[in-house]
Amino acid sequence: LGCCYCHCCEIHLNQDNARFLFLAGLMAVYLLCGAAIFSAIEHPMEMENQERWNRILANFSHHFNISPGEFRRFLREYERAMAAGVRMDTLRPRWDFTGAFYFVGTVVSTIGFGMTTPVTATGKIFLIFYGMIGCAGTILFFNLFLERIITLLAVIMRAFRVHQLRMKGVFPETIGGPFKGEEEANSLIGWKPSVYNVLTILGIAALVISCCASATYTKAEGWNYVDSLYFCFVTFSTIGFGDLVSSQRYSYESEGLYGFGNFVFILLGVCCIYSLFNVISIVIKQFLNWLLLQCCACCKKVHQPRRRWGRQHRFATASASAGRPLRSEVSMDTEAVFESETDARCMSVEMSTIRDFLALTASTSNKAAVTAFPRPQGPETTNGHLKIAWSTHQNGLKNDIGSLAVMNNKLAETSDNS
Repeated sequence: LGCCYCHCCEIHLNQDNARFLFLAGLMAVYLLCGAAIFSAIEHPMEMENQERWNRILANFSHHFNISPGEFRRFLREYERAMAAGVRMDTLRPRWDFTGAFYFVGTVVSTIGFGMTTPVTATGKIFLIFYGMIGCAGTILFFNLFLERIITLLAVIMRAFRVHQLRMKGVFPETIGGPFKGEEEANSLIGWKPSVYNVLTILGIAALVISCCASATYTKAEGWNYVDSLYFCFVTFSTIGFGDLVSSQRYSYESEGLYGFGNFVFILLGVCCIYSLFNVISIVIKQFLNWLLLQCCACCKKVHQPRRRWGRQHRFATASASAGRPLRSEVSMDTEAVFESETDARCMSVEMSTIRDFLALTASTSNKAAVTAFPRPQGPETTNGHLKIAWSTHQNGLKNDIGSLAVMNNKLAETSDNS
């Protein structure tokens, strides 16, 4: 169990390694496609702006009788001044307490706008140690936030499900009351919210926060709404390009209120988008599992005759040497066991969980949406296959770490319960 077999190159792959290779390949394709699209969109505008700038530079040098080389050296000095925080416009101080607090917030949250950077050697060295501890603490904070927000969503969604059962009259109104639907009530034991329901709720929350923040930034910063929405995503996702940065003007109307609102928007937005990204990663992981399952099934169909002959030859040789009957003398039931063993080698633990879950839910599709995952009993399972799948479903993936482990412990990956 837990390995994928490649017949073309005769390589055994661990399921986690196979999933990693699939993800690496898909990410490479994703990056290449993104580069091609952005190049097609942005490169013509870049060339147009470069030509416009060259014309402006030539006209300015000719009009004021300034050497183009001298003018370019002046512009390089201005670029160095900009890197040090000097601007032509009147902006608020970069390194007063308020500006420094804004800076350390962008450091520990890994946003890193780049508008404010330390220029002294002491400040750069201090940043290394400060950022190492601060970023680690912030990641821990995000994971704890993720765990609690999903726990809250689970409590709310479970209460809603209980309310639905009570409205149908299959759940007792009070503790110790009579059951009209014991099976539906028992299905709530160990119940977990669906990944897709949590994904929908977090997506709506992120959209609401982004829209409200964009409206605020449009009015306070003078940006158009698209730029404000773009700034929200770049900031909340901690990409932090730095082309647009909030709270940089010298003064604002209701400056204290706007500063507090900006801090709240960024905090809630980063936490919400971080949680949303982790839920999306679970969905991507399920897609990778499905790809592995499809590839394994296709590979099995293509190479089944050769594998069957090789298996028969090895079995005949071993049987002849041990005095056992040949494969042709084995019953159909025994043949089914051999096929099950091959399937068990080919399918990973997670894939078998998905397969067994779908097989069980297909026979109970006319029942309530929330169903219990029955624990298989020993003798009727084939080679302990379902028993291993149950253990994985119950205990989660032991190899997962960090936020992915939090998600696996809190969400039901293979179901869509509501």
